[in-house]
Amino acid sequence: MPTSQDKNELICHCFGYSVNDIEADSITNGRSLILEKITSEKRVGGCNCADKNPKGR
Repeated sequence: MPTSQDKNELICHCFGYSVNDIEADSITNGRSLILEKITSEKRVGGCNCADKNPKGR
């Protein structure tokens, strides 16, 4: 089970979304609109997480 620290970890360094943000979004909307936004931005080159993420991914 993830700890609260794990849930606060950023998943998207470009837009500042954490595990908590994505889980709350999924509960509120029935699916994650955040993940859809990230995927859409990646397709058009608007995401730079590979460079911004300290884990290099």
